[in-house]
Amino acid sequence: MDSLAALHAEMRACRRCLDAGFHIAPGAVFSSGSARRVMLIGQAPGVTEAQVKRPFNAGSGRRLFQWLGEAGWDEDTFRAGQYMTAVTKCYPGKSANGKGDRVPSKTEQSLCRPFLEQEITLVNPRLIILVGGLAIKLVYPASARLEDVIGTAVYFPPESLTNPLNFDLATAVSLTDTQIPSFLETAADGRFIVPLPHPSGASLWPNKPENRQRIARAIAILRHLSVVSIQQIGQK
Repeated sequence: MDSLAALHAEMRACRRCLDAGFHIAPGAVFSSGSARRVMLIGQAPGVTEAQVKRPFNAGSGRRLFQWLGEAGWDEDTFRAGQYMTAVTKCYPGKSANGKGDRVPSKTEQSLCRPFLEQEITLVNPRLIILVGGLAIKLVYPASARLEDVIGTAVYFPPESLTNPLNFDLATAVSLTDTQIPSFLETAADGRFIVPLPHPSGASLWPNKPENRQRIARAIAILRHLSVVSIQQIGQK
């Protein structure tokens, strides 16, 4: 069994959060693509994802793949070829007010973090797409607002990735959608990180006109960072 398959088996068998007293639906949900040059990290599986074992399976998936489709990725091709996972691996249940799913606690995130770090190390993606606030905070400061980061990207050069888990923004280059095309002409084999808002229908943020413009800029960045572009970067 290869290292990634062994990790998947370990995640599926994990009972850390249950043993710590959290009411979750155990059973890791992820998508292990064959190419895996792109890694998409969400917040946590929803109830249908936990049932069918497919990330972004329901309404949030439709909106997410609408965005990715506009960026040039067909849903079936993306699911088959790239790696999809989440900050925490199990369905956390409904929120106390009944509106949407519960946000995994910091303790749950900490219990799951070693799994995510192993995934990043083993996949070693050229592009990480962070979907939703919980995932965005893996890289960006907790104080960062969606308004400040959606529509931008950061690039970690190869020398900063001696440690593949380096998320220190001080070692990265911040980029806007208009800077990406010329930057790609000279970019070496590093890693790009692009944030997206959570695509859940329970979130009203994407519906505001000014935020739709930010999402359009993020999609433009992803369009430039298509699978072809990422492969070309890797050949430099």
